Amino acid sequence: MKIHRSIGAVSHGIIDYAFVILLATGPSVTGSGFTGKQATWAYVFAAVLFVLAVLTRYPLGILKHVGLAIHGFVELLFALCLIAAPWFGGFSRGVLSRNFYLTMGLLMLVLWCLTDFRGIRDRRASALSADENRSADDADVRR
Repeated sequence: MKIHRSIGAVSHGIIDYAFVILLATGPSVTGSGFTGKQATWAYVFAAVLFVLAVLTRYPLGILKHVGLAIHGFVELLFALCLIAAPWFGGFSRGVLSRNFYLTMGLLMLVLWCLTDFRGIRDRRASALSADENRSADDADVRR
């Protein structure tokens, strides 16, 4: 089974910044909210993801030092850490915080699965447009 990697770099960047906002505001927005180390972990995860997004070499990156493939690898580890955080942090009994971390981790895992980190999608599009240009040039030559 082949996964269709339909999310490009621009869309991924937008979603990354949305994740930062969700992680930073999640502890205070969810139901009765959660505090303490559960909230602190969310803020740390938000800060790390924000720094990663800012440093990534994609259209929405600012400093552009980290390649998109490396970004993808770090994001995969990040998603797994979000899923495991309630158990490693010792707050797995807190239903709201546990569910928040599991949901964010699973969503990030889905994002990772659907993102074209190698740029194949963009290369195909440029190759198709180049083929169309060559076909148009060939038609002009034949006339």
